[in-house]
Amino acid sequence: MKIDRIRLDRLVLPLDPSFAAAWDPVPRRSFFATIVRVDTDDGLTGVGSGDTMDGFDAYRHLFIGQDPLALARHVRVLETIDFHAGRYWPLEVALWDIVGQVAGLPVATLFGGALDGLPVYASCGELVAPEERAQRALRFQDEGFRALKIRVDPHRLPEGLAAVEATRRAVGDEMGIMVDLNQGWRMPGDTKPALDPAGARNAVARLRELDVLWVEEPLAGTDLHGLRELRRATGQRIAGGEMIRTFPELVVALESDAFDVIQPDVVLAAGMSRVRTLAELTLARHRWFTPHTWTNGIGLLANLHVAAGVGGGPFLEFPYDPPGWTVERRDFMLAEPLRADADGTLRVSGRPGLGITLDDHAIRRYAA
Repeated sequence: MKIDRIRLDRLVLPLDPSFAAAWDPVPRRSFFATIVRVDTDDGLTGVGSGDTMDGFDAYRHLFIGQDPLALARHVRVLETIDFHAGRYWPLEVALWDIVGQVAGLPVATLFGGALDGLPVYASCGELVAPEERAQRALRFQDEGFRALKIRVDPHRLPEGLAAVEATRRAVGDEMGIMVDLNQGWRMPGDTKPALDPAGARNAVARLRELDVLWVEEPLAGTDLHGLRELRRATGQRIAGGEMIRTFPELVVALESDAFDVIQPDVVLAAGMSRVRTLAELTLARHRWFTPHTWTNGIGLLANLHVAAGVGGGPFLEFPYDPPGWTVERRDFMLAEPLRADADGTLRVSGRPGLGITLDDHAIRRYAA
């Protein structure tokens, strides 16, 4: 069996303006997604998505004609490309989809089969008034979610802390609350200064008083010493690592004792194979492995299969903040959007590979 063709479908979906303005310094009008389809010469097709794959055409020849099951080879090639160009890990996702189809098993089973699903937390992206955030949390609770994550803009800290306080007051101790301070990486064009260590320490101390489960990236992701000291000074769980590019850098972050919760996104940071290894190291050190998943339903599935395969948790990120960000908008390229069960668990489907069914009509409609 050989790789016969690699197809890239670039899609553009209009964004709700208020939602886009909440998380991009120069609000975008559209949400971009690229679908990767790898066709083999015997009729199988694997599907992946996540990063934009911009510039990949220059490297396509490195994979055409190769055995799609030679994952170790493909990962090493992708790592060399990552050094010079982009994060092309959605290609590895599509290759694992093929491996699962050949084996007749879900990728999660191939990765260990520890769990058949994970509880998910509603990951909120929009900045809204404290009362509105609390009301949305109650709706999430009614839908079965056991936890949510609130985005706090470090440059609007009083408003963000008030939103967390109002949410805690509304849900009591019935829901877990996580907070993302968004200092680990920047959107293009965002040059605003970050919180300094003292400001971060004060914010984290207040969040600990509100019984926050973890605080995500309260300092720059490269400040491993500062993050370690912040953990020690406050006693608060610290999460991060979602966009760290390489496996060696992820191992350094783990060994530096900077994080209680390791969050690499397999379609953006190091890929499925390497992140699986990192997850096992993380769990062996009694840390939590719960990947970032803020791309689309295909990226969410890739992360679910890795996390369920190794037995990660206690939660998996589930981007969801209606009305601006719904499962239909997030997963517009899928025949059926991904939904959690009534108890807030996202299940591995049991179908071979990643269990992806594309909506070809939507792909044609939103083609760039």
